[in-house]
Order: sequence, then structure tokens, then C-alpha cells
Amino acid sequence: MRIVDAFTDRPFTGNPAGVLLLDAFPEDDWLQRVAREVNHSETAFAHPLPEDAEADWALRWFTPATEVAMCGHATLATAHVLHTTGAHTGPVRFATRSGVLTATPADDGSITLDFPTAPLTPVEVPDGVADALGAAPSTAMDTGAAVGDLLVELTDEKTVRALEPDPKALAAYSARGIIATARAEDPARGYDYVSRCFFPNVGIDEDPVTGSAHTALAPFWSARLGRDDLTGLQASVRSGLVRTTVRGERTLLTGHAVTVIEGDLLA
Repeated sequence: MRIVDAFTDRPFTGNPAGVLLLDAFPEDDWLQRVAREVNHSETAFAHPLPEDAEADWALRWFTPATEVAMCGHATLATAHVLHTTGAHTGPVRFATRSGVLTATPADDGSITLDFPTAPLTPVEVPDGVADALGAAPSTAMDTGAAVGDLLVELTDEKTVRALEPDPKALAAYSARGIIATARAEDPARGYDYVSRCFFPNVGIDEDPVTGSAHTALAPFWSARLGRDDLTGLQASVRSGLVRTTVRGERTLLTGHAVTVIEGDLLA
């Protein structure tokens, strides 16, 4: 078992994920209990597949409360573990509930994930969201079934950073939660937009850095800023950077990861 901080190159920042490599998946109840014990936003479980399979490794993700259909930071963390331990070299294909996802390492130590782009559908800002979030959105987008969030645009970066939402109240507005975002106040700081993510419906009041959310944030901001290549800062307490590239129906998410804990699972 390893704990890996994803979308960062420094320990104790980014988003921590548990990663456990297995020979095969045991019962779901055991996987859920391990994820609850690890108690990070996601724990990833992976096992190798036969050579004739459509992918190299099978991959599943569990929050402390439930299994999820897509997770970016735990995928990055798993690819990091495979490459740093020598369990896999070069690009790795993961068979997941969201189809085959590819992670490609680069010489600088970063890893690029190839994920499906979230379909964005403009919707009216639901009544009550402003009170639950603590700020009034100007725009709202449905992000589709795979991501399952309501994406809302706020006035400015300062407003996003200052949010103190009511997680229980936010739970009523989407399948997973709320992505709050705004344009960067000063792009010279190295990022183009900021976000924060609140996912009460999967047991996560605030996620530190969310790869899957950037499959919606990337097309949202690329359309507004007129560029396919952007960098997003998720402005949680731990914080992390996600470089994004929109390629039509696919979005590339690039970041670093660092292993902070290695240990034995005894149960």
C-alpha cells in the first residue's frame, strides 16, 4: 500500500490517494473497507490484465463512502506507482468504468492522463445554490453523467477562495457535487483559472485537487479564453496544479505526483 500526493511535486500538497496493487480484485466489501480505513478522497485498486486484453491494468476507485466512475488524481497516483516501482514502463492503459484511460509518463517526471471530455450543458442557476455555496454564480453548467457535477462560475478568484459552503445543502444540486470556478486574477502567477470542488454525495466535503473536474473545467475555460492549453489551480488548503489540453472529445490532464508513504496492508 502506498500513499501518493497527486498533481504536485511536493509532499503534503496536492491530493493524496491510496494505491494498492493486487493480483485480482477481491470482494467489493473488502475494497470499500480498505478505502474507509485509508480515509483519503479516493483509494485506487489495480491489477494486471492478460496480454490479449484491451488494457494493461484494471483500475477501480473508492471514496470512504462509495465506488466512483471516474477519478483523475488516483489514476495519476496509480500510474506514478507503476512507473516508480518498475511494475510497468511507458504508457499504461487502464480498464475502468469510464472506458480505457491512458497515462503517459514524460522525461520531466510528469504524467499525462487521456480522459473523456465532459459534455457541458448550460442550465439555469438552481434556486438555493447561492445560499448553499455562499456566493451567487453567474453561470451554471451540467457536466454530464460521467462527472456528475454542477459547474458554476463566480465573479472572481477572491470569491472562489473565500467560499465557506454548507456541504449538506449542496448535496441537493447534483449527483456528485459542485465545481466552483473563476478566471485567474493574475495569469502571470502560472495559472489561468481557479476552482474548488465540493462532493458531499460521495462523502467528500471538499476535494483537494480533482482531475475529473478538469475534464469539465478545461473545455469551459478553453472556450472563454480561446486556447486549448491551459493551467488550472485548485485552490484548496493543500492546492495543486493541473495542466489541461482539450482535444475534442478527449481532454489531457498533466501533473506530477510524489509517494509519501509505503507500507504493508496486514488485514
